[in-house]
Amino acid sequence: MTTRTTVPLLDGIVDPVGSALNDEAARKLIGLKADRRVQARVAKLAGKCSQGKLTADERHEYEMYIMAGDFVAMLQAKARIVLNERGLSL
Repeated sequence: MTTRTTVPLLDGIVDPVGSALNDEAARKLIGLKADRRVQARVAKLAGKCSQGKLTADERHEYEMYIMAGDFVAMLQAKARIVLNERGLSL
């Protein structure tokens, strides 16, 4: 959940990254995704979470994957904005 305090904090991290991206780096960032092993692990943890069967350690691991995924998604969104502002296609 995004709160008023987290948005400026994240903007302060994401905005400088966006301004440092050249076109090639922005496109590569947009194309990033976790490898199959990580995707499989997240899917397994998600299933256990839906069933209410996560251990405390698994819950922590799952939450870290979710936070990392959200952060990468924000960076990817910033990369899309950068390319769009430059009038370039994705």
